[in-house]
Parts: sequence; C-alpha cells; structure tokens
Amino acid sequence: MKVMRSIDEMQTYALRLQAQGRSVGFVPTMGALHQGHEALVRRAREENEVVVVSIFVNPIQFGPKEDFKKYPRTLARDEELLKEGKVDILFLPGAQEMYPEGFSTFIEVPSLTRTLCAPFRPGHFRGVATVVAKLFEIVRPARAYFGEKDYQQIRVIGRMIDDLKIPVRLVACPTVREKDGLAVSSRNRYLSRAEREEAVKLYQALYLGRELVERKIMQDSKKLAARLTQVLSTIPRGRVEYISVVDPITLDAMTQIRRPALLAAAIWIGKTRLIDNVIIP
Repeated sequence: MKVMRSIDEMQTYALRLQAQGRSVGFVPTMGALHQGHEALVRRAREENEVVVVSIFVNPIQFGPKEDFKKYPRTLARDEELLKEGKVDILFLPGAQEMYPEGFSTFIEVPSLTRTLCAPFRPGHFRGVATVVAKLFEIVRPARAYFGEKDYQQIRVIGRMIDDLKIPVRLVACPTVREKDGLAVSSRNRYLSRAEREEAVKLYQALYLGRELVERKIMQDSKKLAARLTQVLSTIPRGRVEYISVVDPITLDAMTQIRRPALLAAAIWIGKTRLIDNVIIP
C-alpha cells in the first residue's frame, strides 16, 4: 500500500491512472475505521482496479462546540486495516494543504440542508460538500463509496455531483450494524459500557416506527415521533435531538406517511451524538 501525503503527488498519480483507463474506487474517511469502512473498501475492491482511501479529519465540517479536537485518531490501526483490505493508496492530506491561507471557496446544497441534521449542525454540510468536491478533483475516482447511515450526506453529495456534472458515480452502501442492531460508528467508542447497552434503543425505536407505519397503525408523523420519543426517553442521560419523517429524495418533511419515506433520528447519550435511519417502503 502506497501512502501519499502531498496533494500534487496524489493528483499526478490519479491523472496517470485516468490516462491509462484504470478505474479508481474511492472511499473518503475521517479515520477511526470500523466495520462500516471495511465494507466500503470491500465493495470498492470488487468493482475497481485501484482502490484509494483518504483519511482526513475535516475541520470545516465541525461546529465550534463539536468534537473536532477529541475526534478519535487511530492512524496506525487504520493503516493495518487498510493493508488487510488490499487498499492500493492511502491518501493523508494535511489541513494546511487542503485549506491554505486565503482559502475562501465553499459549496452549499441548500435544497437538501433544511431538515434532519442540518438545523442542528449549521455549516456541517457545507464543509462536507466542499471537502468531498476537492477530494474528487484530487483523486479522480470513477466511483466513490459512502454508507447509508449518513443518509443526508449521501443525498447532498449526490445532488452536488449532478449539479456540477462531476464525472464520478456515487455508490451508496447499506448501513453496517452490530449484532444487536446498533449502527457502527466511529463515535460509538465514546460510549461507556452502560451507555452502549442503552444505545441499541435507537435502532429498536426506528424499526418499531417502521412497523407501525407498515401495519397502518400510525401514519401521522407527529404522532409517530411522539411515540418513538417515549421509547427513547427511557435511556438514562439520553436526549432526543430529532425524530423526523421525510421524503427520501427531497428530504422535505412529511405530515402524513402515505408513500416511501425516510424515518431518521438523532439522539444524545451523555456527551455522544448518534444518528440512524430506516427506509419505510
């Protein structure tokens, strides 16, 4: 596995691969890799001749009170996992090179950042769209792989790709879960043992919500949110940030659930924020 830290080196190599007609699969990450990332790498390995993974904790997608400084950084372990996954290139850009003095260009996708996480994390998706667009320009992938746990992120990046005619195919991969159903996340390691046991209630609440809708017991989104809030209120030191039912394409809020929908939630357990979602077919 080659490790590249320079943008110029990575971009020059990517242009050479492109000229040779070799397909590049790209998995952008912030490190602290887990089973979800491993699944993305496996899919990229199956579908491409060359696999590139980036690790970059992107400062511009964190708010002033968020966990940028505390975000887990486990580079040595990450490198071992990527070698085992037969990754060809690990790209490790530095913040100073990605955002040099005077950097002032940002990408926003306002139509998809009115609901779900966006009101609670102002500027987050602007930071995500900006860094992903820059990484696409550097790595020049044919395909890029993202997990569906971050559903709003996928929709934002997909819209950006379509609007800017970026020649990359976005591949959305199913959420990877622990045996008890909790979606794997880099932030799960923040949870204490007791908090980890309670965290599975997020998964259980979402699947209860889907069942209530599918059985036509509850199709009013406000009533559904209230019912699921009751379930989640039993978590010690837990706090519901939002439970929302939205159109899976536009992410607009739905009042009555009468067509395919996305049921999504964000909760806090102690100092840890967790998100998850399910599609209601």
